[in-house]
Amino acid sequence: MKQDWRRTLYVVTGAEMTALLGFMVVIPFLPYYVQELGVSDPDQVKFWSGWLFSGTAISMAVMAPIWGSLADRFGRKLMVERALFGGALVFTAMGFAQTVEQLLVLRIIQGLLTGTVSAATALVASHTPREQSGYALGLLQTGIYLGNSLGPLLGGLVADSLGYRPAFWITGALIFLAGLAVRFMVDEQFTRPELSQGKGDTRLWDGLLVVLRSPILRAVFLTHMLARLSARVVGPMLPLFLEEISSPGVRLATMAGLITGAGAGASAIGAFLLGSASDRTGQRKMLVWCTFGLSLAYLPQGLTQNPLQLALLQVIAGFLMAGVLASVSALLARLVPEGRHGAVYGLSSTTVAIANAIGPLVGASIAVWWGLRDVFTVTAVLFSLAGGLALWLLPMPGKPTRSA
Repeated sequence: MKQDWRRTLYVVTGAEMTALLGFMVVIPFLPYYVQELGVSDPDQVKFWSGWLFSGTAISMAVMAPIWGSLADRFGRKLMVERALFGGALVFTAMGFAQTVEQLLVLRIIQGLLTGTVSAATALVASHTPREQSGYALGLLQTGIYLGNSLGPLLGGLVADSLGYRPAFWITGALIFLAGLAVRFMVDEQFTRPELSQGKGDTRLWDGLLVVLRSPILRAVFLTHMLARLSARVVGPMLPLFLEEISSPGVRLATMAGLITGAGAGASAIGAFLLGSASDRTGQRKMLVWCTFGLSLAYLPQGLTQNPLQLALLQVIAGFLMAGVLASVSALLARLVPEGRHGAVYGLSSTTVAIANAIGPLVGASIAVWWGLRDVFTVTAVLFSLAGGLALWLLPMPGKPTRSA
């Protein structure tokens, strides 16, 4: 299995980049699609936009640890295929939705079936020699960010040129192609581990037990979840804020795609530069610097008066967010015990999904109660809290950082 790890890495990275490109196609215009489905009241648009993001995250939070544990028991490749082919089916169906309620149901099903990032990470991590894990996971992360950066741009162009529904069908086709690549080009020599006597019924909770037994892992997970939550507060409100500060006649879906894509493109660069730098400065220090830097990057965004100002600050935020995620990934790579990749990465996906569920609802509530500009202020405060947690809970350099 190990001698083929490079082919597995390159194929999975390409497939994940293609899949994320497809997933991100719909993000810039999802609030506008809500309006096309018959929701016209501005507060209702904000409400449904928040739930469309949160519904997916909630269902993903429930299923991620189960899929992760099943990956350790039945194979990681199978879980990647499940996530990709399931995503292709559900996104195609979204293009046929007639009401916002139908769209919400499909978004919930999406969360139940997908979770490609954690599945792909577990597959790559389990195939890669430990001494090459930094390179492999860094390359995979770069592919993810490239998909995240190109997807919104493609989505905006397709939505403004062809309409919203074709964008969902294009997404389904892209994800299906990614699934075919993994199906026919990745060869996983998986041997199902023998269940320990008396422990077969608890394997679904292996990831949770590993984290609960490690104070350092608990700190990493908590900081990661709060940082993710902070970023997601703004997500669904960004297109609506862009609509507020744009001049009449601007192609909003394209502009939203450009801004979202620019931020993700900056993340692709930041993942490489800040991830490498964290090996010299230390992951704890990089995590603290980047979270406090994100607080400073989001604070003035609520004061912007035009899309260019917003885009520049989003690029800075995207670059720094990559430093947060690269630091967390590096810490987890050092802390996760051998043979628990699927379970722990599945639990990590659950914490991200919980943050993704809470964040949009917080953002929608703030936008309704106080206004869209205050969403950015709250985001800045939350990132400061995440930085404080990292500073307080994670050990200083020189102290042991491995699980028992």
